[in-house]
Amino acid sequence: MCLKINIAGSSILPTNLQIMQTNEQADIGVFGGSGFYSLIENAREIWIETPYGAPSDRVALGEIAGKRVAFLPRHGKDHRFPPQAINYRANLYAMKMLGVSRIIAPTACGSLAVHVKPGSMVVADQVVDRTTGRRDTFFDGPITTHVSFADPYCPTLRGIAVKSLVELGIETHERGTVVVIQGPRFSTRAESKWFQSQGWEVINMTQYPESYLARELEICYANISLITDYDVGLEGMSPVSHAEVMKVFASNNERVKAALGKIIERIDLHGDCSCRHALDGARG
Repeated sequence: MCLKINIAGSSILPTNLQIMQTNEQADIGVFGGSGFYSLIENAREIWIETPYGAPSDRVALGEIAGKRVAFLPRHGKDHRFPPQAINYRANLYAMKMLGVSRIIAPTACGSLAVHVKPGSMVVADQVVDRTTGRRDTFFDGPITTHVSFADPYCPTLRGIAVKSLVELGIETHERGTVVVIQGPRFSTRAESKWFQSQGWEVINMTQYPESYLARELEICYANISLITDYDVGLEGMSPVSHAEVMKVFASNNERVKAALGKIIERIDLHGDCSCRHALDGARG
């Protein structure tokens, strides 16, 4: 079933941070990545209109572990949006309109380090932006706003994610740096070797600006990087194909869903976090 929801209110974020409201609400948001297009059983699907255009697809609403959850596939359910064409601002704003205060973001990623093996998961703690031309802020003026992004991922959600993954017996890396490339092409061998030489562990195409826009909206945000392949910069590695990435992620969908269920169950919706105060002091 597909519903279209109405919007009440007229204030837009950059002026005074008053978010346009919907008559639907959710507590926790999940963005689905490549190969991960559904999460909630018996979900209701709704379109949400935002001041930044349409999100990637209808938002699926339902319950997991007694909490209201909103699920949105960032590429669209038919994977029609490549990473450089995703309307990240609309996706994040739609979650904020629903009242979402926490977002969990599983992604298909490549490994830049031998010890980070395909099939393992990395709970990222840092991000390096190598993208170009993406709309990456809600604050285009007239008031200059500088938001700290020193620690890109929510420390509270990261801790919950690590504990949940370990309990499920998943090979888990408790931290890691994600370098985000523009896409849609994969890296050259020279680029991949350069990234590896910097000591970065994970390569991806969507973690920026998604993670930063969540911070601007004061939403707690955590990434779970499912490693689907070794990047070509590692000695002896063959070039990866998109089809291979999708195949590996699809084969791990049930593990990802189990992890999300445990994480959602553990989230304290009444808990406070530094992410929820990201705009304090951001304006002079």
